[in-house]
Amino acid sequence: MQRITALNPETTTGKSKDLFNAIQSKLGLVPNMMRTFGNSPAALNGYLSFNAALNEGVLGGKLGELIALTVANVNQCEYCNAAHSFIGEKLVHIDTNTLADARHGKSTDAKIQAALTFSKIIVQKRGLVNDDDVNALKDAGYNEAEITEIIAHVGLNILTNYFNNVANVTVDFPKVELIETAVI
Repeated sequence: MQRITALNPETTTGKSKDLFNAIQSKLGLVPNMMRTFGNSPAALNGYLSFNAALNEGVLGGKLGELIALTVANVNQCEYCNAAHSFIGEKLVHIDTNTLADARHGKSTDAKIQAALTFSKIIVQKRGLVNDDDVNALKDAGYNEAEITEIIAHVGLNILTNYFNNVANVTVDFPKVELIETAVI
């Protein structure tokens, strides 16, 4: 059972209603996570703004979704695992094998693998990475702007993972099994 109420977009008023209307017009629905974030218009607006800014970044949508899946599985977030599996397949058009690999923090592409490994390391070390961790990304061909965005994607996904886990947000996307062995 959800611990924080998912607001009804039909009866919500004020700034959250405005944000819900914008989400509805863009996505055709207001997902439960956003309906729950709507309890605080500031939190919902912050999430939406951060997400929109990263969507304009240099990494691209595909790598952002793969990072989201890796982080969701490390953090055992059922909601984000389901949401990003759906978004990755239906909206970003990532094949199901690539999505499944990302849940394990794996990729057949060496450069993407470096980003997913670094993403897991950030979560597991709580950001206290070392020079070798960062240099592995640089050696894989990532520049400092891209590294900064990888860190930002991990941070955004930690926010949503923790929010969904704490609030116990009801999954409104097709469920996908979490990878229990995602932690190294």
